Amino acid sequence: MPKHATSLPLSLPAPPAGTPLYRWFYDELRSAILEGRIVPGARLPATRDLANEYRLSRATVVTAFEQLKSEGYVEGKVGAGTYVSQVLPDDLLQVAGTSAGKTAGTRPVTWSAYARRLPLARGGKPRITRAFRANQAALDVFPTTLWAQVVGRRLRRASAQLLSGGEALGYRPLRQAVAAYLNTSRGVKCSTEQVLIISGVQEALERAAHLLLDPGDPVWTEDPGYPGAAIVFRAVGAQVRPVPVNAEGLDLEWGQRRWTRAKLIYVTPAHQFPLGVTMSLRRRLALLEWARRSRTLIFEDDYDSEYRYQGRPIPALQGLDRAGVVIYAGTFNEVLFPALRLAYLVVPPGMVDRFAAAQAVSMRHAPLLDQAALCDFITEGHFARHIRRMRELYSERLAVFLESSRSRLEGLLEIPDIEAGLQTVGWLAPGISADCAAEEAARREVEVIPLSRYSSRRFTRQGLLLGFAAVDARELRRGVEQLAKVLEACQR
Repeated sequence: MPKHATSLPLSLPAPPAGTPLYRWFYDELRSAILEGRIVPGARLPATRDLANEYRLSRATVVTAFEQLKSEGYVEGKVGAGTYVSQVLPDDLLQVAGTSAGKTAGTRPVTWSAYARRLPLARGGKPRITRAFRANQAALDVFPTTLWAQVVGRRLRRASAQLLSGGEALGYRPLRQAVAAYLNTSRGVKCSTEQVLIISGVQEALERAAHLLLDPGDPVWTEDPGYPGAAIVFRAVGAQVRPVPVNAEGLDLEWGQRRWTRAKLIYVTPAHQFPLGVTMSLRRRLALLEWARRSRTLIFEDDYDSEYRYQGRPIPALQGLDRAGVVIYAGTFNEVLFPALRLAYLVVPPGMVDRFAAAQAVSMRHAPLLDQAALCDFITEGHFARHIRRMRELYSERLAVFLESSRSRLEGLLEIPDIEAGLQTVGWLAPGISADCAAEEAARREVEVIPLSRYSSRRFTRQGLLLGFAAVDARELRRGVEQLAKVLEACQR
């Protein structure tokens, strides 16, 4: 291959202020090579000549050359000088086209059965919070300054041991704090050893599904119910069996008649999602006894039990369990803020080792510094005070929502009694389509979700899921006014 000499007739701009000269010279040479102004195989002038031509020190030019050599743009030959490489590193990153006009990136992948059962997800842009955003806390009033102080203090005194990692089950002091909180506030009966710190209830479901279910195993889910649970169970090949929910919660007798058996039952007994009913004590005891006799496991999702506006919080189903059949999950993401990605799973003593082993071979443990900061937030009393403040705030927003709805939506939307949670179901008047309402409301920057999206069966009445906790009183009143106009239009 013939070599080409070059005198580098380049008009280089003045280096930007603050940019090291070697870096500026390196960038200019690399650009000249990539743009073809210095062709592959061209011999570069000596470093001394370049230094004189551009009024640089020879050390600056040598440093730039060495960087280009290490990256593969130029190559040196003893006694012959420095040449531009025939094949540039950027060329190797390009995917050559095939004869069919397809790139190598379109090569088909043989996906596993698990991957093929997953619904494809698309990322969305962050949206401005509007009425009636469901499943979201009042993030605008979270004490970020206080949280930053707690995190900063924890980081400043972080030990080498904390920075090196920890147990698969999670940061032990946090697990101790969670166990104490659950025993006191939720009626959960557990020790620190039974608590596993995870990223969220969704991960808890995924972990339980992989450890407990084989393809074809029957799983009962509430209908209507949380769709994320059914997605996880179907992905591992389980047979999802929807069971209706009535005023007492999951209709156990209906499930026994229709499906006869289950390997796992998923329930939200404290505040059923999305209907909001509380499972009665009679139904809880019957479910636990049947699970014990049939050797069925129960996954209890206690996603927002902290926020109850009438009476004391209902004790967890797990607290009534005497046979070790309940796996209990709760989350800090709903209570504090979604980006925290910290939750907890309480498993029966005989299951701890398997769950810990699964955690160790997957994410190892949740971010340890975040766990330590959350532990401080709890043990210093901030968590309990935050819960009390938010319960008062949500109660005020609920009152505004109910007052506005009863004065403006009467005859269009019926709001049942609301005892707990961050959202409620609204039952539409006959003749109003939930899909029509959701579509028209979106045009008016109002968010409502048709209840049909959470169910596999038809309801005699159509309904909407509406959140009231995420926005202030002014936005709630605006949302009610706009929703009234929407429902009036959809009724015609």
